[in-house]
Amino acid sequence: MSAQSASPASEIRHWQMKWQEGPDDGGLQAPVKDDQGWIDVEAKAEMPRKPTGVTSAWTKITLPSYHYVSPSVYIQTIYALHVKVYVEDRLVFEGDRGFIMDNYSLLVPLDMRDNGKTLYIWTQTLQDRIGIKEQVMLGEHSLLIKDYIKNGLIDVILGGAFIFVAAVLFVCAFFLNKEYFPVAASLSIVIASTGVLSVTYSPFTYTFYSYLGGLSVFLFDVALLSLLPALTFLFEKIFGAGKYGIIRRFRKFQMVYSLFCCVLLIINALSGGRYLKFYYFISTNIVGIIMILQFILLIGCVIVFSLKRNKDAIIFACGFGTAALTGVLELMWYYFKRGNYDLFYWKWALVVFILSLIVILGRRLAQNHSQVVKYSQELELFNNELQRSEKMEIISELAASVAHEVRNPLQVTRGFLQLLSEKSSGDEQKYLSMALSELDRAASIITDFLTFAKPEFEQVSLLYVNEEFMHIQSILLPLCHLNGGKMILEVEDGLRVKGNSSKFKQAMINIIKNSIESLGEEGTIHLLAYSRGDKVHIHIKDNGAGMEPAVLSRLGEPYFSSNKTKGTGLGLMVTFRIIEAMEGEIRFMSKKGAGTESITILPRAEGPDDSNSR
Repeated sequence: MSAQSASPASEIRHWQMKWQEGPDDGGLQAPVKDDQGWIDVEAKAEMPRKPTGVTSAWTKITLPSYHYVSPSVYIQTIYALHVKVYVEDRLVFEGDRGFIMDNYSLLVPLDMRDNGKTLYIWTQTLQDRIGIKEQVMLGEHSLLIKDYIKNGLIDVILGGAFIFVAAVLFVCAFFLNKEYFPVAASLSIVIASTGVLSVTYSPFTYTFYSYLGGLSVFLFDVALLSLLPALTFLFEKIFGAGKYGIIRRFRKFQMVYSLFCCVLLIINALSGGRYLKFYYFISTNIVGIIMILQFILLIGCVIVFSLKRNKDAIIFACGFGTAALTGVLELMWYYFKRGNYDLFYWKWALVVFILSLIVILGRRLAQNHSQVVKYSQELELFNNELQRSEKMEIISELAASVAHEVRNPLQVTRGFLQLLSEKSSGDEQKYLSMALSELDRAASIITDFLTFAKPEFEQVSLLYVNEEFMHIQSILLPLCHLNGGKMILEVEDGLRVKGNSSKFKQAMINIIKNSIESLGEEGTIHLLAYSRGDKVHIHIKDNGAGMEPAVLSRLGEPYFSSNKTKGTGLGLMVTFRIIEAMEGEIRFMSKKGAGTESITILPRAEGPDDSNSR
């Protein structure tokens, strides 16, 4: 008969239990003829509470009439350390565990001759729970074996995935910044411990790999004792030690207690389980209470950090809140049921928690990368500024040491050429005039050198921006018209700055003159000045040829001329130094073919009327 055509399994929801009082005979013989002391039990109802001093019990199940070809009885969960199954007085199954994991899953094959007979199940334990937890299934072996195999398999798959992720994360942690290594390493321990707990708590492990039962229990305890301090350490690394260092203190206590439990675990293993009851008490009951306290403490801290609008705390609160609330409720229910409950939802809640931790770590790494990019950009700007300062310093030293020495012979030479020019005529006078003009140009360059070398103002006064720009406009308007352009002036009334009038005019003229020379046909230069807070903003905008970014970034460098074939490149350099001496700054924005705009920002000066009004 195929599995598809097999009859569906039937549920057995009623059976009887009997406590074995007095000397324990090890379930050597089923109590077939004993009808005294049996207790009726209902499936999924509360299990009978084991009397004090009793370690074993009998369960009697009457099999209904069936017509299965290969019948089997499937019991998903039965609590015991030693199990024997009898059909009437015939022993059909025996299992004995030398480790303290009492969650059995049984699939017992039957014969056709067992139809309508009675099953006797002898169970023995050292713990507080014993017997069948849920309903018993009777059906075809080929169908029930699927449920038998799947019971706990998902826990093993989930745990294996956790362990793999933890291993990858731990390896990657060595390539991270030293600051993030403790966070990544502790996170990998938390994930690995969760994976080991999921695998070693699964009934699948003990059903199909019972020979690894002792090792599985050992690994379960080690994982649990590693998880708690690693989780607190991770929380401390992310959010700090907390008020009065409470998180750090609790973490140190956990580490000491976990080490103590590990030592006792090793002693118990080496002694053959001599101290099993004592170890079970400190590693299960007390650790469970410590877990509840830990969850309450961390939840309280997360709430405090979340109220401060810490994004990491909010993410942590969502993940850890889910895990902690689930864990606390399950632990409380476990103790309320006196151990007659298998923790189930905790591993799925931990999936949410681990995802939140990975998100937090990812956010930290992304923020770190953003900071690195930002620092790199700032470093590049600093290096550019440093190079510019070094060039300025070199030119400044050259100007200071050479300009005066060059100016004196130039003046003497000009004087003699002027005397010769007065006594000359014709072409000779023309040539001498050209020589004088070139000497004047050389003197102008020397003056620019000196202005750059020493931009301090001999006479600082209160400058009215409107008056200064009216004078500048009157000087440059003819040149603007000559180049086919027009000039628009918009200056807010009452703007004042401190500086030297001639130097200020020189700086503005240098900028406007560059704008005029970049104009094409019907070009426009817009001069705008206004105040914003305690600053005066001066915009000089043209619709000329514009500049490319590579050219724009080099403005103000010595001997760099933007778009002119003539010139020394000292004009804008001098302008930068004048504005810096006035405690201001200047920026340029330009786009090729769309013009250039300069923005000069200077401190606003108070006039006599301002001081009297206060």
